[in-house]
Amino acid sequence: MVTLERVADTQSKMAEPGWAESVRAARKTSLLQDGKRKVHYLFADGVEMAEEYDSKTHELFVRKWRKKTPLGAYGPWEIEVGEAPLPVSALQPDFLKESNSNPIFIRKDTKSSFQWRIRNLPYPKEVYSVTVDKAERCCIVRTTNKKYYKKFSIPDLDRCNLELFESALSFAHANNTLIINYQKPKEILAIEEELQRELKSMKTNADGDVECKTQ
Repeated sequence: MVTLERVADTQSKMAEPGWAESVRAARKTSLLQDGKRKVHYLFADGVEMAEEYDSKTHELFVRKWRKKTPLGAYGPWEIEVGEAPLPVSALQPDFLKESNSNPIFIRKDTKSSFQWRIRNLPYPKEVYSVTVDKAERCCIVRTTNKKYYKKFSIPDLDRCNLELFESALSFAHANNTLIINYQKPKEILAIEEELQRELKSMKTNADGDVECKTQ
């Protein structure tokens, strides 16, 4: 499977002229379907990004990436936001039993925060700590009982070369799920607001397809 690290080189290149500029210049196509706005981005170096939004609330459901392999074929999609489709093996009883007990880590953003949910964590809230490692540019989840440990980055901040602040982190625990929030900085909110204005300005054809002209 393609990892986020494998597209990091492309994303870091995008950050040099500015992530906002890269998104603005990308070739975009959009489709309204089943209450969702599905947007496809093609960047100058051939990397693709696909997003899905609620067509009314504009909440982001899915963001995924893919890039070409050294042989020129496209690799599989790597999920950044949202939940990956279950594999065929998920229909097997053994898989269902395992998935019901192992922690499941997914990202599900809100308008004001980056959000991650870790399912199947039954420990009380006081067991967890969520911190920022500025040197490694990541967040770290630990438990005092040493039953769970997780490091994860925030690609949005990396793309914009923005610093991580522990004060922006908060977490809650309910129904065996740890919910972690990182408040979006104003730079991210501004980029997202500009993008939504552009998406709203797209004129939809009768069949639902639309192409946005790049600037």
